[in-house]
Amino acid sequence: MSVTLRPMARADLPDVARVEIALFGEDAWSADMLASELAGEPSGRYYLVAEENGLLTGYAGLLAPGGGQADVLTLAVVEERWGEGIGAALLEGLLAEAGRRGCTEVFLEVRVDNDRAQRLYRRHGFADSGLRRGYYQPAGVDALVMRRVLDPAGEGWQRPAGGAG
Repeated sequence: MSVTLRPMARADLPDVARVEIALFGEDAWSADMLASELAGEPSGRYYLVAEENGLLTGYAGLLAPGGGQADVLTLAVVEERWGEGIGAALLEGLLAEAGRRGCTEVFLEVRVDNDRAQRLYRRHGFADSGLRRGYYQPAGVDALVMRRVLDPAGEGWQRPAGGAG
């Protein structure tokens, strides 16, 4: 995989919005929402993109405002690139950033019908923590809440020995 990760820039937003709509349909964040999120980055938000040869292959976002907890806000990989480790790389980038920011726990919500994403998160140490009924609107799909405890030494998350991402 020759994909590189870098901080998301405003110039990435049109490509991010296209991927968002293609993958999430009616659950997609609007272009205005994405721009607002990126503009809020100094207030604890952190967004990454994965790219190869100048083409966006995925993106992810984290909210870590302080207090020891962080939330994965979004994680997406273009469908043609699923199974190549891009999602794992993005998630590892978010977990490392959460560790750098002193977080000891990371939470996320994932659609209950998104088995592929749930497997990725479980491979990276996330466990089921709760359920949010009707979380994804307008369809009213439930969200599974997942939680990952980070290294208490503040060094972030380390991939399990022999674990694939």
